[in-house]
Formats: sequence, C-alpha cells, structure tokens
Amino acid sequence: MTQRPIIDAGPGLNFLSINQERLLIAMLGQLSAPASVEAEVLRKADQDLRFRPAAAIWKKLTPTWIQILSDDFTPELAQVVHRITQQPMAERLKRSKDLGETMVIAHAVVAAEAGADVIVLIDDGLGTETATREIRRLTRMRHNDSTIGSIRLASTLTVLEKAVGTRYIPDKAKMRDIYQRLRSLDDGLPPIDKTTLLTTTRWKDK
Repeated sequence: MTQRPIIDAGPGLNFLSINQERLLIAMLGQLSAPASVEAEVLRKADQDLRFRPAAAIWKKLTPTWIQILSDDFTPELAQVVHRITQQPMAERLKRSKDLGETMVIAHAVVAAEAGADVIVLIDDGLGTETATREIRRLTRMRHNDSTIGSIRLASTLTVLEKAVGTRYIPDKAKMRDIYQRLRSLDDGLPPIDKTTLLTTTRWKDK
C-alpha cells in the first residue's frame, strides 16, 4: 500500500511562502494533507501577509501535487483521534487549535495500520512527541503482525539536509539564504549554527 507523505500546516506554509515548493516536492515526492491542514494554510495565508503567497501556490498544487485527505468520520480515524487526544472525534474537530497536526498523525496511523509506510512532515514539538508515541506503538504491533506498516518523521531540517548538493541547495550560501527566509516565518526553528545543516557530511559527499 502506497501513501504519499502527509504534511502539517507549519512546514507547508513556510516552504510555499518562500516559493520553495519545488524543493519540498523534489525531496519528499507528491504530497498529501488532511482537509484541516488545508483550511489552516488558507486561513493563515489570508490573515498574515507573510504567508499570502502560500495560498495561491497551494491551490495550484492541489490535487495533483498535494492530495487532500478527507477528515470525515470513519471508525478508524475516530479511534486514533480518541486515543491521542482523549476526546471523541466529533468534539476534537470543533477546535481548530492544533487540529491539523492531530489529523496528520491520525491519517498516518490509519494508513500504517493498513500496511503502508508513511512519512509525516511535522515541526511542532508536541506533534512530534505524539507521533513518536504512535511510532513506538506501531513497532510493538509489528512484532506480532508483520503486515503492519510504519511511520517515519520528517522535519524542515531533514528536508533541507536531504537537499544538500542538489540544484535546490547547491552550496552553503544558498542553504543560509533559504534557512534565514524560513526562520523569518517560524521562530520555532533554531539558529542555523545550532543545527547540522552547514556541517553535515553530505557536503563532503557532493
């Protein structure tokens, strides 16, 4: 079973707002996003001028490059949402705060339990912690059932590191430029010198 990488609103907004959607897709392939993530991207693009470019690009990329996953009730989705939020799905869908990342994880878990190997792109710390717990749970399940798939976490940093030496980030100057622009949109990203983006051995391999 094939499942496109599932992206959260934060990284989606950031990469698209600085016109780096081609880098993102080149590194991860064709993408998917829950309907709640799409709603968050378009809402924030409308509210904040910094994210305004993301709306037009998002609309151009759907549905070919970004497939929208329905957040309509299914027993499988509801079970995961209830487990990770301790709330019925119908109640959780009423609150927009952090809803996108909740649904990213829920969709990924449902796909993994059906046998898919899924990449999720999340930068948020709490979302990452929740996803990590689900990854451990799936690993335990796989010991008893080899048909269970897996979830792999990706982040803005791992996407950028993968792009080292490509035409998207051919040198460290370009890395600094792209990262500075991303960080201007997301103060949750650490200073570049606190990352391995300039010291990764990938530079030596290119």
